[in-house]
Amino acid sequence: MITRRRRTGVPAVLLAVVALLVAGCGGTGGTPDAEGELAVALQFPPRADYAFEADDGARLQSLGVAETLTTVDDQARPAPMLATSWEQQGDSWRFTLREGVTFHDGTPLTPEAVVTALSHIAGVEAPPRAIRDIGFAIEADGPDAVRITTDEPDPIMPLRMSSGNLGILAPAAYAGGGAPDYLRSATGPFVFTEANGTESAVLVRNEEYWGEKAGAARITVRYVEDPQARALAVQAGDLQFAEGLPQAQLEQVRSAGAEVVEYPNARTVPLQLNQARPPFADERVRQAVTAAIDRPVLAEQVLAGGAAPAADLFGAAVPWGASAPPPGADVEKARQLLAEAGYGPEKPLTVQLWTFPNRPELPTLANAIQAMLAEAGIRVEITVGDYQAQEPEVLAGNYDMYLNSRSYLSDFPDAASTLTSDYTCGGSYAIDQYCNPAYDALIAKLNGTVDPDERQRMFTEAAGMLTADAVGVMLVHPLNTAVLRGATGFTPDPLQIAPILPQLTPSG
Repeated sequence: MITRRRRTGVPAVLLAVVALLVAGCGGTGGTPDAEGELAVALQFPPRADYAFEADDGARLQSLGVAETLTTVDDQARPAPMLATSWEQQGDSWRFTLREGVTFHDGTPLTPEAVVTALSHIAGVEAPPRAIRDIGFAIEADGPDAVRITTDEPDPIMPLRMSSGNLGILAPAAYAGGGAPDYLRSATGPFVFTEANGTESAVLVRNEEYWGEKAGAARITVRYVEDPQARALAVQAGDLQFAEGLPQAQLEQVRSAGAEVVEYPNARTVPLQLNQARPPFADERVRQAVTAAIDRPVLAEQVLAGGAAPAADLFGAAVPWGASAPPPGADVEKARQLLAEAGYGPEKPLTVQLWTFPNRPELPTLANAIQAMLAEAGIRVEITVGDYQAQEPEVLAGNYDMYLNSRSYLSDFPDAASTLTSDYTCGGSYAIDQYCNPAYDALIAKLNGTVDPDERQRMFTEAAGMLTADAVGVMLVHPLNTAVLRGATGFTPDPLQIAPILPQLTPSG
């Protein structure tokens, strides 16, 4: 069992869940060797050379190379990182910087260095989502602080600053005028010494780090997209850590003596129902679909325990997520609701279900949903196609049912972005075609709500409204996986903000 708490980033509600999900204790025994080396496999290679304006930027954070002004604590609230405190002053926030921090090139962390780094990323053609379209501007404010200003008062700037795409590099990294040079230029517990494109990277411990030192002296990172290849490398003893193994490979690595950690993911698989046209414009039909689907069976049997059943949009990855499991199927209730809506043996209901194969669990779930809905009298015709081709059609409302996979957090642990884009009347990703003025009014209040506890209460209220209005069916929350063989110290972070690698220590 994992009993050690990590420094920041794991919601408290997760601790009991992890205790049930973790096999072993996050290691494989043996004596920890802080001077040893590790080889690890990560599933997502850098596609844009670790560019901060792309999703690659967060990879530098997860490697333990680049750091941000803030991180998050065990309640998904902002916590100190390169900044130790902050305060809001109208339409600006003042961040006080940590003393005694040096970059990997030996230069000190100063307000001017932070201004150079964040001004660069704010000035690119497509800035990171965390600071896009808010009028972001930054300046030095005295010898130990920076001031960030926006067009309107922003309630969540400290959370925005935890985004991995806002890492701070030394001023010399930006001297070339193009993409910043991330080699030997950050502040984290690891120094990035060698990058080999999408194949591999080499990290060495930063012996001058301001905080807790990394657990390994050197790590070779291999980017291995094929999960079977990752599993085989663990079995062969070529890797001491790997992430993202599906259920089918877990027994293989367990049999080789590896420890397996499964933990919540801030992601939901929703069955989206088009409310802009029949039959799902009728709430009774949406409720019938919800009643006919057995979410515990989908999670525990269809996906072989690789997911948790979803009671609403949010799950155990965040402190405001639903903790009680959803009910099983109620086929009789589903048939009754369909009859009230005018469907039955004399007028059977046939619907189209679209999904895509990029996430391999989706076609499997589609087939199970087809069988469950058939029990209630709904005939489902499945189409598995290319997501890029499907997206314009579903956004335009030209579909019946859509089986999707969606992160409910964007680039930092605040749900306002997803609740706005996916479910408000004018949302940019409003696939369900849901429009409820009362819901929109609730979400609008988030713009003026600074208190984290109140924001999280409003997230819960918004999720409850979506459930009450039968806005699609939140099916499952997939689990993340990690395996260790010859390493110890891993503690999961479902928010994916805490660095993955510094906590790992070789064990002989």
